Amino acid sequence: MKIEIEGKPVFAYMKIELQPSEVFIAEADAMATMSADLDMTAKFNGGIFKALLKKVFGGESLFINHFTNNTSAPLFLTLTQATPGDIEVRSLNGESYCLQNGAYIASDPGVKLGVKWAGLGSFIGREGLFKLVVSGTGNVYFGSYGGIIEQEVNGEYIVDSGHLVGYEPTMKLKPQLSGGLISSIFGGEGLVTRVKGSGKIYIQTRNLSGLASWVNRHL
Repeated sequence: MKIEIEGKPVFAYMKIELQPSEVFIAEADAMATMSADLDMTAKFNGGIFKALLKKVFGGESLFINHFTNNTSAPLFLTLTQATPGDIEVRSLNGESYCLQNGAYIASDPGVKLGVKWAGLGSFIGREGLFKLVVSGTGNVYFGSYGGIIEQEVNGEYIVDSGHLVGYEPTMKLKPQLSGGLISSIFGGEGLVTRVKGSGKIYIQTRNLSGLASWVNRHL
């Protein structure tokens, strides 16, 4: 299988070439184009009960699509996301990784999706009460509104609320004021998220709530 991410970082999309017998999995609304001979099968995202949990608490679709090449020639598939922005890939080798709600786009068949309690700190920091956890073996592809920045953390790091895309399961998220009370209120930053731990995080350069606020101010 050959996968290329093009259009980064503003209008990223995925170009996939599937060899005979290869299978690729994607969100239900991610497909933009596909070869006419490519077979697409919609399945519950981990069974009906788990699929409902992921839809309600993880911001993912109730169904996921399995794309299978049942021919003897290479076939092609194009995937994208609902909002303009970036797409990144994370390789898993038996470990887990946490993604924000709605970030998941696609993955290899060996990757599993789950939902876990994220804690009140995550909710207050506008990252959601539950987190999407990807685990297993293979590549997982995720996206965001705006560009994606990779950042290695060894200790503590501050991320503005609503900008954290992915983080290690061992990391702790703690919401706090960006500065003093007056500075936080009148400086426009408000709450931020203090990330504690070691590993790699992914940060989006834009967030939809910020766009909504900007639009409302100009209506």
